[in-house]
Amino acid sequence: MPRPSLRRGLVAATSVTALAFAGVLFAQPALADVTNGGFETGTLSGWTTAGTTAVVNSGAHSGMYAARAGGTAPTNGNSSIAQTFTAPGGSPSLSFWYDVFCPDTVTYDWATATLKDNTSGTTTTPLAKTCTTNQGWKQKTAALTAGHSYTLTLISKDDNYAGDPTYALYDDVAVSGTVANDFSISDSPVSATVNAGNAATSTISTAVVSGTAEMVAFSASGLPSGASAAFSPASVTAGGSATLTVSTATSTPSGTYPITVTGTSPSATHSTAFSLTVNGTGASLTRVSTDPFTNTTSQHATELEPDTFAYGNTIVASSQVGRFNDGGASDIGWNTSTDGGATWQHGMLPGITTYQGGSWARVSDPAVAYDAKHGTWMVSGLVIDANVNGAGVTVSRSADGLTWQNPVMAVGNDGQGYDKEWIVCDNTPTSAFYGNCYVEVDLTSSGNRVIMSTSTDGGTTWSAPVSPSGSPSGLGGQPLVQPNGTVVVPYSTNGTSVRAFNSTNGGSSWSSTSLVANVSSATISGGLRSGDGLPSAEIDASGKIYVAWQDCRFRSGCPSNDIVYSTSTNGTTWSAVTRVPIDAVTSGADHFIPGIGVDHATSGTTAKIGVYYYFYPNSNCTASTCQLEVGFISSANAGSTWSAPQTVAGPMSLSQIATTTQGSMVGDYISTSVVNGKSVSVFAVGKAPTNGQAFDEGLYTVGGLTLKGGTARAEQGPVYVPGTSTTAPRHGSLPTAR
Repeated sequence: MPRPSLRRGLVAATSVTALAFAGVLFAQPALADVTNGGFETGTLSGWTTAGTTAVVNSGAHSGMYAARAGGTAPTNGNSSIAQTFTAPGGSPSLSFWYDVFCPDTVTYDWATATLKDNTSGTTTTPLAKTCTTNQGWKQKTAALTAGHSYTLTLISKDDNYAGDPTYALYDDVAVSGTVANDFSISDSPVSATVNAGNAATSTISTAVVSGTAEMVAFSASGLPSGASAAFSPASVTAGGSATLTVSTATSTPSGTYPITVTGTSPSATHSTAFSLTVNGTGASLTRVSTDPFTNTTSQHATELEPDTFAYGNTIVASSQVGRFNDGGASDIGWNTSTDGGATWQHGMLPGITTYQGGSWARVSDPAVAYDAKHGTWMVSGLVIDANVNGAGVTVSRSADGLTWQNPVMAVGNDGQGYDKEWIVCDNTPTSAFYGNCYVEVDLTSSGNRVIMSTSTDGGTTWSAPVSPSGSPSGLGGQPLVQPNGTVVVPYSTNGTSVRAFNSTNGGSSWSSTSLVANVSSATISGGLRSGDGLPSAEIDASGKIYVAWQDCRFRSGCPSNDIVYSTSTNGTTWSAVTRVPIDAVTSGADHFIPGIGVDHATSGTTAKIGVYYYFYPNSNCTASTCQLEVGFISSANAGSTWSAPQTVAGPMSLSQIATTTQGSMVGDYISTSVVNGKSVSVFAVGKAPTNGQAFDEGLYTVGGLTLKGGTARAEQGPVYVPGTSTTAPRHGSLPTAR
């Protein structure tokens, strides 16, 4: 039958400071106590809302604010606020105050409150359905079970009948009891892969869940045979983090091991899982060459700053050998594999320095290329005179990568200063410029002006150098040749950004530059020389270019670096900077000196990428405590997702690698080449010296690592420091990169 008309005076409307109509806020995680129970934030933060809700600033039980469920105009159905919390220890109880404005009868409108015990699955009703008006504030209480999770829902129901809106005010929601001290523990990354004899690291983070912060001591169990675990530091105050290092022995059996990392405080114990995969049948760390020199003016035994290039099954690597403290080396070494990186031969390039029958005092910055048209391997180098000035670029040539001719002077020997050259050849038979080779170098005597030179006869002779349009300043350009013959040259603008220019006419002229990205980099701890801002560049089968460098833009406050990259199909328009997901941005690790490689048999969305890089598992270190390692990560879908990172070498201390005037050195760059779907790199590793020498820094490889995918997604945000360089550029008007 029709409902009788009710004519009752309405209570005066209260002033509203926040309102949500029929919207639901995201639920909050379980809390150790009620958040914003007095609503004195002036908002409903911490509460999940439904229907019509608000915060009012008059008529509160205490303080200035109270919550309102329902409205001063008729609403339809339930309006509510809810919160999930965890009951503390002791003898906990819940209390809240309510004031109902219900000008109807409980048959149609009411206020009520429910309390669901999420742990036991039971629900009680601390406030039974009630419909009163002008009764003032009243309190309800309910006993709780310590440690159980509860959801409290404070409700007002209105049947939307004209003339008698119903609402309820709620205030001073509180939980009493003793709050236990508790913490959480997590690890990043949650898994790692190493070759037997190497170490893996993970950042172990803690957070205060309830109560006050206590000391948390760490331990690990489930280690494989021959492995050990160490935490640095061994304990932290809850809220802090430590670095876990799991070191394996060469005898550690292959397999995947679930390691349990446990944190123990005086009040609680919690664990997190770390999965360690130890390679057994894969390639192990192998030394490929040794510094043979004994001259007292440079450091021995040291080999560093390698580059690689692969063609067919042949890989040629080159490096500085016998590093001088103030620039350059005794010679450039060659390391050649004709079986895809399984075995290696090595020697020294003849005719460059006085130590190998040449006339130059030193040489630096080796780079490798292959000219398929002329069947010629080439290694370029920056020759340095007795006054430690970069004097020009030489090119050494070989038909097989094993027997090398004396070098030709490609650029320089003209009284000007030079630095940081690179070399590449056009190896696409359908290109109009097939067989052209290109050298990039910068003129330190002209403010690092970039210049290019071209050879069309297998590197025997070279053209007079020309500058790109606008005569840009920079260094470390890495020319790449697309299948159509276009040459694209990404380079560093002296550490502040990466830009690129190109040539479409075989090097006769070069375009103006386009911005790839600004560089934001954190200073590397321990004074390690890391080639800040220098790009590593590669190309896929279709001509898509990948440029990688170290950058801190994805880490709040720029405390350390990630490996990032940008791509382009034309060399002028570049993608947003993308982060390689080696670990969490909060990991505390630092990553630098990347060498990116792309499988030239792949392209598009199935392009396979491999990146070798150096890293500190804990960037908060000093010259005496930093632990330097080498990592590897790969993608099988053009960088959309990535594999778990793999530690392939280290840890090594900075005292085990060559010293320079710019810091300890493994190189300003490394390189990655892909052969038969496997990623090969040669990199510098320092070990404890023997035979009375100051160093034992040599070149090592792990052979070919399969380019496999994974589930870690690449990231393009959030970005915290876009386009802001946080380190002073290390390359200025003088040749400081030698």
